Parts: sequence; C-alpha cells; structure tokens
Amino acid sequence: MSAKSIMILGTSSHVGKSLLVTALCRIFHQHGISVAPFKSQNMSLNSAATPDGLEIGRAQALQAEAAGIPARVEMNPILIKPTGDMSSQVVVRGKIWGRVTARDYHQRRVEELMPIVRESWETLAREHEVIILEGAGSPAEINLKQHDIVNMRMAEMADAHCILVGDIDRGGVFASLLGTVELLDAEERARIQAFAINKFRGDIALLQPGIEMMEQRLNKPCIGVVPHLPNLLLEEEDSLGLDRTDRIPWPQDSTPDRLLRIAVVALPTFSNFTDFDALATEPSVSLRFTQTPDVLRTADIIILPGSKQTVDDLQWLRETNLADIITTHAQTSLITGICGGMQMLGETIADPEGIERQGTHPGLSLLPIQTTMQPTKLTRLTTGTLTTETLFNQPIPHTTIEGYEIHVGETTRFANAQPFATFTGLNEDGCISPNTRIFGTYLHGLFDDDAFRHTFLRAARAFHHLTEPTTLTPWKQRREESLNRLAAAVEDSWDMPTIFGWLNLPYKRAASE
Repeated sequence: MSAKSIMILGTSSHVGKSLLVTALCRIFHQHGISVAPFKSQNMSLNSAATPDGLEIGRAQALQAEAAGIPARVEMNPILIKPTGDMSSQVVVRGKIWGRVTARDYHQRRVEELMPIVRESWETLAREHEVIILEGAGSPAEINLKQHDIVNMRMAEMADAHCILVGDIDRGGVFASLLGTVELLDAEERARIQAFAINKFRGDIALLQPGIEMMEQRLNKPCIGVVPHLPNLLLEEEDSLGLDRTDRIPWPQDSTPDRLLRIAVVALPTFSNFTDFDALATEPSVSLRFTQTPDVLRTADIIILPGSKQTVDDLQWLRETNLADIITTHAQTSLITGICGGMQMLGETIADPEGIERQGTHPGLSLLPIQTTMQPTKLTRLTTGTLTTETLFNQPIPHTTIEGYEIHVGETTRFANAQPFATFTGLNEDGCISPNTRIFGTYLHGLFDDDAFRHTFLRAARAFHHLTEPTTLTPWKQRREESLNRLAAAVEDSWDMPTIFGWLNLPYKRAASE
C-alpha cells in the first residue's frame, strides 16, 4: 500500500518550508503514524551523514529526527552543493555523481535523474503511512518549470495534497501568495488545497481581513497562521538563516565574567554552518560569523569552519589579509579548524587530480599536517575519545566525542605530531599543537556533544582568565524541547482535522512527547 502525502510548497526560498515539514513529521509521529520526510532535490552546503555512511541535506536529517526514524538517503536522493564558480557538485544517492553547470543540469541532467527520484519516493512510500514532501524555492519559477523535479511534478507523482506557505516576516505575503498561484497551470492550482502564513507577529485580528480576501481571490482556505517562534534551536535550511552581526564590535568589557568571544570566519563557500548552533546558545558565549578584521583581532577563539572549496577559500583569506590576522592570533591565543578549516591550518593541500584546484598549495602552517584531495568522499557517523589530557593549556577530564565526517581530503600528520582524537576502530583524527592551543578535526557536529562543548568552554575561559560558566546549555534536551514546541505551535495554529481528513485519518490532539 502506497503512503498518503502532504507537500509543503513556498512562495520563495526561506519561508520556513523545512521547519514546517519538520513540525508535521513530529505531529504525525506523536499521533502514532509512521511518517517520513522527502525532498527530491535539495541545494545546500549544509549536509549530514546517514547511519550507513551516505550524504543527504541537513534539513532532511532533522526531519527524520522529528519523525523518530533514522535518516536515510531516499529522503533526499539529489543534493546539489554550489562550488562558487557557476557550477555545483551533485550528490546522488548519497555519493558524488558529478560536477555540472546550472545550465547543463537543468537542460540535460534532470531527466536523467528522474528515475532515481521516483525509485526513492516509491521506497519510502511502501514503508510508511504518510510522507511529508518539501518543495524548493517556488513552484512558480517559470524559467525552470520545464525540468522541475522538486515542486509540482513531484506533487503529481506523489498525488500530494499541497499547502502553499508565505512568510509574512519578509513582507508582501498576500501578493506573493496570489502571484504564485496565478503563475501555475490550472491542474497545478487544483492540487493546492490551502495556503498558510508563517512567522506572524502581532494581533491576528488585524490580519483577518487580508486572509478573508485571499480566500476569496484564491478560492482556497487558509489552513492557519503560524506565529513567529523565537529561540527555536533547530537548523535553518541554508545560509540565509545566518545572523550576520559580523561588523558590530564586541562591547568593551574586561571583567572576568564577560562573554567568551568566538569568531567563526564566514568563508565564501562556508559549509555546515550548523556546526556552531549549540555554541551560540551558551549563555557564556558571544559567537559571530564574521569577515571583519577588528572582530577577528579581538576574538578569544577563531574558528575556521568547513568549506566547499577549501583552496579557493584559503586564497580568499590571503587576498583579504585575514590569513595574517589568523596567524598572528595563533601566536598568543586559540584557534580551531573543522574539516576544511583544519586542512587550511596545515602545511600544504595537494590536489593532484584537480578535485578543487590542481597543484600543491601552501596552508597557514599552524599545524604539522598535510592534506591530499581524493576523488572519493568519506561520509560516516563517528564516535571516539580525545587523545589529550590538556586543552588550551588547561587540564581536562577523559572526554568522549561524537559527530559525523564528510570530506574529500586525506590528512596525515608529520612525525611525532599528536592526533586530536581516536575514533572507534582505532582511526586517528586531526591534530593538536604541542601547546594545545590549536587543534583541527574532521568531525562535524562536534559542538553538539554536550560533554565536549562544556569541556571546550571551561578550558577556553580558563585560558583567558575568565570565570567558569555558571550556566551550561543542555543542547540535546533543548533540541527535543524545540521540536515539540514547533510541533505544538503548528498543531495549535493549523486546521489539523482538515489535514488529517485529506488523508482519511482520524484526528485527536495527541499529548506532546
């Protein structure tokens, strides 16, 4: 028996489609219904590893978490990762498929991949009662519509009941809803069952006349209005969600209980920015994504994050003179590198096969390591332990870590260099400097681990002669609370009996988990 389907479409990117799919997955899961997310094609530099070592979009991994099931590659069979030069790496079924230009992909490659999309959808549909699909961008992108495999064509394949969502926080929500529907074909308009408004602030009574007028113009009901939900500790789909406060100076404060200043370098092809969500929630931390020299100079810790184009981003650091600021900072303070950021901290990055840029390129020479790019990407979930008893010149307890690896480089240490961690299976990872003030690791999601993050913060604050944090965030607990808060807000504000009725399912409000 094939699953019944609901699809969340948006009037544009970043209207909240991903989190609304997440909410619906959690709601159906709470009602005891077997549910799974699906997005046929995702464009994002934010990715995750599945338990069987394949790569999918980070948003689909979160949606699977909300549905109470392991992430799997069928939930996102095509992942497009822009490389910054009008081309993208295309990941199909969790593995690198090729690198193509946007023109080539949309005009020739899409039809080649459609059978894989169909097969992935059918696999999930056989195994679950309900599938919640997510569209991409807008279904009214008429220049791309001929080869669409993620919006209305996918809705037809899944025979999905569609909800069109507009973001009132961006302005022009009624015009965007009406314009989107007007640009659809008659058959496509008929598939849209209702519209919804997201991220509303204020008195809903003032919005009601506009809703009623839209219902008349569209001849479709408003399924509900979701309020703006502040401090929701759940991943954004892409870097549009980044809080860019990078030019604002840190307050002048020399007291020992001030915030720890963490500067994450906002690289041009910054990937997996959600690595730092947990750090940003800590009450003792001020975290900035920045390209501003003065912010970097006054940071307590500089973090070089993951990069889609490591060599190009390293060259950008040199061209902007940020590389000099980082190497100067390293002489007296603290540096961390994650994945591509760790590769930059080494002596050289060799790329003999031209995976990114052919040749051997000098690194920042802050860690005794060298990296060689490989044609095959390593993707896996990982657990391990730190090899060091000292971090940032501070003694630390025995510490376990967990996260996931997604990288194309193989990094080796020079003789006598100390690895940062030992992973399960005795594989050694990364490197830590002899003075323990600089370390690099391939582990994404490292800071999501409460034990490691708290150890990291205590050591960093002690190094800078700051007081120990009085409050530490229980990230994993807070994430679960956020998932339930999101689900409750959507269930409160949407007409769930109608949505369940579309699927011929009985509805009774379930208690939150």
